[in-house]
Amino acid sequence: MKLKDIVTIATDKKKFQTIEAYSDFCLNYLEFIKTNLQAVIVSMNENHYRFFQYKEDGTYNVTRPINSFLMLSLEQFDSNRKKFINILKNIKSISSKSDKNRQLINNYIYTCQQSIGAALDALPAKKSNTAKKINGDLFERFIRLIILKVGIDVKAGNIAVPVKINGAEAFKMNYQHDLIIKSDDTTKAIGSVKTSSKDRIDKIFI
Repeated sequence: MKLKDIVTIATDKKKFQTIEAYSDFCLNYLEFIKTNLQAVIVSMNENHYRFFQYKEDGTYNVTRPINSFLMLSLEQFDSNRKKFINILKNIKSISSKSDKNRQLINNYIYTCQQSIGAALDALPAKKSNTAKKINGDLFERFIRLIILKVGIDVKAGNIAVPVKINGAEAFKMNYQHDLIIKSDDTTKAIGSVKTSSKDRIDKIFI
């Protein structure tokens, strides 16, 4: 698969409706970077961070930093695809103290997400804001899909937050949340999944 094909998929959010779709994309990206990069740049100060530089087809763009401690190789990712899904489907029967399983979950999610982000880094600079928006939206969806896979009812939506003036409710403000977890039609928890701190800061005040 060529870089332009990978970027075309990454920019189409409709392509990412299942965990398997994220995995398929990630596998294609890892296969691409194995032999098609201009260079892999190693951070001088923290040399476990790497930057991928594309060739002319990616206008020689350099990606976001990639943590090599978390990013799985093509072979590692491919061999753990079924295991990752199996862990999620049987999460209640698998020991939560299994460091190996916890590490696989972390690494697998990181690799999927960074593959999308790094692919979008091949876009021209003028489209960087669009790329950030797509990357953030796809990450939120990915986390919801994972939570659904373990058997928890979760969705995105709006919560009406009451605004009080002098102790009396003046009106309600609709506030968007990435994660709304319910049980028996009762909201049990709300949460936020963001790829940048600026998108999380307002939650503190709400």
